[in-house]
Amino acid sequence: MAIHKLERLSVKMLLQIFISFFITGATTFGGGYSMLPILTKEIVIKRGWIGEIEILDYYSISQCLPGLIAVNTSLFIGKKLRGIPGAVVAMLGIITPSIIVIVVIASLYVNFIEIPVVGSMFAGIRIAVGALITGTVIRLIKQSVKKLPHLLLFAGAFLLMIFSNLSPIWVVVFAAPIGILLERVFQNA
Repeated sequence: MAIHKLERLSVKMLLQIFISFFITGATTFGGGYSMLPILTKEIVIKRGWIGEIEILDYYSISQCLPGLIAVNTSLFIGKKLRGIPGAVVAMLGIITPSIIVIVVIASLYVNFIEIPVVGSMFAGIRIAVGALITGTVIRLIKQSVKKLPHLLLFAGAFLLMIFSNLSPIWVVVFAAPIGILLERVFQNA
């Protein structure tokens, strides 16, 4: 009897994970960078499943890995919540809305892209996505840049991204050991 009740609770939690990630996937426009505020609201604030620093850590690691940031982040969070089944359910929840939308848009795109209202709609969506990404960047800066070493690393990475042709992957790869080094130097100073 107790095992059956435990199985029902586990299935209920997996369903809640799917629904939370489905909501995030359905309300996120512009990819992984614009997902963070919505995911934070759903997973951290509404559900309380993980903390804001933890979600930022998962998000940061997900940016360094191959694949989609949204999928990688959902896998990390789902695994933390309910192991492999949680990871699979979270990933399915985050991608299902996109699959539905892609199928619908692909079937309608050719017929409607020339309509001026549709072009204006996409222009508005791009502007809103830019605002979401800007908000995400500001939140990441507030959470991560707290000491002089953090500010120096942020400024260096930012300048490299703006003024060089260096791949963002290399900036991230080099930022980790530099961050450790700066933290140790300034901690001992």
